[in-house]
Amino acid sequence: MKNRIVFIDYIRVIACFMVMMVHVTEMFYVFDTSGAGENMVYITTDANRFWMAFWNGAVSRICVPLFMIASAFLLAPLSKETSMLQFYKKRFLRIGPPLIIFMILYSILPSLLGQVSWEQGLNALIHIPLNFPENAGHLWFMYPLISLYLIIPIISPWLERASAKDELIFLSIFAITTFIPFIHKLTPNTYIFGECWWNNFNMFWYCSGYIGYLVMAHYIQNHLKWSVRKRLLIGGIALLVGCSYTFYSHYSKTAVGVPLSLPLIEYAWEFCTPNLLVSSFGAFTMFTCIKKPKTPLVVADISKLSFGMYLMHLFYLVPITQFFINGDTANPILPVWLTIPLATLLCYVCCYITSKLISYLPGSKYLIG
Repeated sequence: MKNRIVFIDYIRVIACFMVMMVHVTEMFYVFDTSGAGENMVYITTDANRFWMAFWNGAVSRICVPLFMIASAFLLAPLSKETSMLQFYKKRFLRIGPPLIIFMILYSILPSLLGQVSWEQGLNALIHIPLNFPENAGHLWFMYPLISLYLIIPIISPWLERASAKDELIFLSIFAITTFIPFIHKLTPNTYIFGECWWNNFNMFWYCSGYIGYLVMAHYIQNHLKWSVRKRLLIGGIALLVGCSYTFYSHYSKTAVGVPLSLPLIEYAWEFCTPNLLVSSFGAFTMFTCIKKPKTPLVVADISKLSFGMYLMHLFYLVPITQFFINGDTANPILPVWLTIPLATLLCYVCCYITSKLISYLPGSKYLIG
């Protein structure tokens, strides 16, 4: 396994598991059908309320920033021998065909299985050029990832020459942008920082979003001169503080049996918020302490297959989780604290085996990357 950064492989393996755990946990929401409002959900028991906040918020919510970092970290800055066109061609040939194929599968398989009408399936198929299918919400991740790929050749020259101080200045501005979701919630229906109905781009727009995590990872890897002990200590504290608030933000805003707005109770779970920035900083800093000279074979193999596992996981996750829930989120077959990690593990194993089998097929890279 030459030319692999060992800790990035570990990030991919663990972040992929976390993504699945987030989606298993969300299966315990019950959508309100009383007509009280759009995206209104409730939680059926106190145990569900606690363990959903724990497994999703405290344990797994950092999955997206980590997965984003792992997907783009090795690509920036771009080598001087690689042109923008060469970079785009290589990246999009890798992720484009699998993404399109899985969007088609998520569009038509429910119709083939009789879960939705053919009219709904064909409508989802027609809308693929514009967005992901509704039943494949996890594919939202691909769009900001593509945007990172688009911007990497542009920011690469700056990353090559930027000093530690330069990157810290940018990261300070990025940190400010992570408070914008909170400001919007505190001042609903109010435009801020130059927003208006004819301009959605506030003054921090170009320093916000997932590019901040990419620069953060570059800074930690190239400019942070901390010992392993200091990285583990400060990284561990940051991870604990960020995850604790992420847990609290959800638990404190929910109540058993009370329909609440899903975007409202999960607003602190948005991936570019201060708590996720702090916890992602802590986790990535700790991961950089992995100094093994070679990635273990099983870790390298899962890392290589993680993209395909991510794309397909809802095909396994939904029926597996529904089996454990058994039609009643208040009384799953096993206690909820065990159901969530066990269903996640079963889904993970199924996705790994399937991706591994597909990898032996000719042209498998066009199916699973």
